[in-house]
Amino acid sequence: MAKLKKGDPAPRFQLPDQNGATVALQDFRGAKLLVYFYPKADTSGCTKQACTVRDAMPDLKSLGIAAVGISPDKQDKQKKFDQKYGLGFPLLSDQDHSVAQAYGAWGEKKMYGKPYQGIIRSAFLISEEGSIIDLWYKVAPADTVLNVRKVL
Repeated sequence: MAKLKKGDPAPRFQLPDQNGATVALQDFRGAKLLVYFYPKADTSGCTKQACTVRDAMPDLKSLGIAAVGISPDKQDKQKKFDQKYGLGFPLLSDQDHSVAQAYGAWGEKKMYGKPYQGIIRSAFLISEEGSIIDLWYKVAPADTVLNVRKVL
């Protein structure tokens, strides 16, 4: 798994969101973008992370920051997750985890001592020009927004 560094160009993506629209990195040119990867919609940690981002959206927007969450979940699961918690920002479906791999957010994990491949909870703050301002691999769900605020 190749990890990104500050200053690297953000890997491009073009993925479907929970409403069937195609969302691409280039759609956010001219604005900062928080991209975060989460393992599975509607699980405790992922819900905490998504709701923290949702609750911070007014502050983030005032700082010129948009947000997208990305997981391997199918669009219908993303839509139910959005509706259940009123998230209101794009949740992108990366079913083949190619975007997660490009960001270094896909790799080996362990559960009960058994290794498996999955999402490594990660967050990336991307500049208006498309480069990585800062990044956090293995980020705690509650720290995603906190880390962004520290950078700004």
